[in-house]
Amino acid sequence: MAPVGGPGAKKGILERLDSGEVVVGDGSFLITLEKRGYVKAGLWTPEAIVDHPDAVRQLHMEFLRAGSNVMQTFTFSASEDNMGSKWEDVNAAACDLAREVAGKGDALVAGGISQTSMYKHHKDEARVKKLFQLQLEVFIRKNVDFLIAEYFEHAEEAVWAVEVLKESGKPVAVTMCIGPDGDMCGVTPGECAVKLVKAGAAIVGVNCRFGPSTSLKTMKLMKEGLQAAGLQAHLLVQSLGFHTPDCGKGGFVDLPEYPFGLEPRVATRWDIQKYAREAYNLGVRYIGGCCGFEPYHIRAIAEELAPERGFLPPASEKHGSWGRGLNMHTKPWIRARERREDGKGSNLSVLGWQPSRKSASSGPGTSSQGQKGVLGKSATSFRQTFLSFTITAGCLRSSERKH
Repeated sequence: MAPVGGPGAKKGILERLDSGEVVVGDGSFLITLEKRGYVKAGLWTPEAIVDHPDAVRQLHMEFLRAGSNVMQTFTFSASEDNMGSKWEDVNAAACDLAREVAGKGDALVAGGISQTSMYKHHKDEARVKKLFQLQLEVFIRKNVDFLIAEYFEHAEEAVWAVEVLKESGKPVAVTMCIGPDGDMCGVTPGECAVKLVKAGAAIVGVNCRFGPSTSLKTMKLMKEGLQAAGLQAHLLVQSLGFHTPDCGKGGFVDLPEYPFGLEPRVATRWDIQKYAREAYNLGVRYIGGCCGFEPYHIRAIAEELAPERGFLPPASEKHGSWGRGLNMHTKPWIRARERREDGKGSNLSVLGWQPSRKSASSGPGTSSQGQKGVLGKSATSFRQTFLSFTITAGCLRSSERKH
């Protein structure tokens, strides 16, 4: 399938999802830009949108080329309580830049808000909603295509966000940064989904805090909760680009490696193809990533779901799926890794990895491998598995050279 960049005419987010179209989200901004030297860890606020707009534009462009058809505004934690007098300029500039890049492809602009610092300290509904309202006014003025309330660890605050955003008349998506144990007050994923849909959200799901496998487990619980309540909504998942089967209720922020030592946990492109397929089989049609989710991860989603979407992204022009480009290598043991069958190329079998090659007709709820994690191992053995893989992979490379 040749890269064609995407269909011509732009449709709205609900028009796409209602028709069964796969929507590919974008990925990591704060953590990626911190690594590139444009964001300061700790506060994780997006001043880079005005201080270093070219850096943010470049990252938007990389996600667009990789297959994203949503450009989310770089406005995480950009409320007045976090940014003071800078908040309005940051939100306006983020909308303009996202629109500029979205116009270069078949992408929509999503205005994004996130949980506030105020909620944890005051839980004053009127004051929290006022912060959301201020950002919403900018998004309305800039005419974003739809709205996303993301990264909420309390269902109550997420409901308040939805109640404010729906006043715009634009479609509202909402994601919580929770795992299978639910929000910080013990509200289950299913109950969270029900509350959010009843508040007016058309799209619900999870983002950040947890890796691909755990995020999909939470999505399954949300879906079951909606079904039990007789409610319908589109599903959205944007997991971490890191494996975190061993983290607790707080997610990856509680890991000792956070935020500067997470690289050994980075998911491979093959892991993300599996994530995309399992999300699709679960019935999720809006699939993207969050922290640690690089452009090549987004490309992996777009390539895995190219049969359903009908096209490959521009970035696939330089990428042979499943290692196809390796057949040009000068060394025979590397050429031998160019194979698709059973996902055993590139030493992936060392990790017990098997791709979930379910067809579109498999339908929701047919994800494979249970919920033991993308690596097929229990959460408690993650570090041992990684160490074993490192040692075994080294032995395999040594053995290959001998042959």
